[in-house]
Amino acid sequence: MKIAIIGAGAMGSVYAGLLADAGNEVHVVDLWQEHVDAINNSGLRVAGASGDRVVDSISAHSSTDGIGVCDLVIIATKASGVGAAANSVAPILDEHSILLTIQNGLGAGERIKAAIRNDNVLLGVAGGFGASMKGPGYAHHNGMELIRVGEMEGGISDRVTKVAKVWQDAGFNVKAFEDINQLIWEKFICNVTFSAPCTVFEKNIGELMEDPYGWPVAKQCAKEAYDTAVAKGINLSFDDPSAYITRFGENMPKARPSMYLDHLSRRRSEIDAINGMVPVVANGVGLRAPYNEVISAIVRSREMAF
Repeated sequence: MKIAIIGAGAMGSVYAGLLADAGNEVHVVDLWQEHVDAINNSGLRVAGASGDRVVDSISAHSSTDGIGVCDLVIIATKASGVGAAANSVAPILDEHSILLTIQNGLGAGERIKAAIRNDNVLLGVAGGFGASMKGPGYAHHNGMELIRVGEMEGGISDRVTKVAKVWQDAGFNVKAFEDINQLIWEKFICNVTFSAPCTVFEKNIGELMEDPYGWPVAKQCAKEAYDTAVAKGINLSFDDPSAYITRFGENMPKARPSMYLDHLSRRRSEIDAINGMVPVVANGVGLRAPYNEVISAIVRSREMAF
């Protein structure tokens, strides 16, 4: 299969390395020129949970020019880059191409459909799947639990099954799900709980849960997201958000959310797609989300200095 991955950061590089190693024709597109040059000159090294390999069959590009039409296009940018990525992929799509987007937060599929006329958009959710860049051309794979894929409107289609099989053949634990939006919202509620609160209170997940001031704020952020999901008719698998987020947090007490890591590196975060998205969606169903409004404002204010 001919595959293009838009956004060859840590996660995108892991995807590229394993998919190419399985025999697919893989192209990556990224704005980090040193990374692009390193892949083209010396191959892409992926080490960690999935083994240690150098893949020299990947073609790296700084734009989609010259790649040609692909069977599968994966958008692996941060949520803030989805719109720009979608605008760049038109030359490599035709009516048969499948576009898969894997991001934190909400709204990626809708932003893609607003940018391009393509009905072949699938949504993905990565869970327990960490990665980091060690340098140009070198990604470290920290974890590899499960990637879920599905149709935006639900159901198991032939194209979802086909895409899942390509990933499975490359060594990923991937499953096709009938209701991907349920899974997106369940991950979203956990992200809302810990992303901005850990960032604002400058604590890892375990430290936040032990903070008598920070943890109640985080739980209220989660409740606002949960209430919004219920009002939208999302079929969640739990009815006690406090118990759900507590179980999630207890499984990874030493973890620091990517938003907190972004701030430690003085990078702008995905705040608009995570805590900042809760008030937007809540307003659409007649609710308010004041805790998420305030904590998002604090994050955005800090980011003005980056």
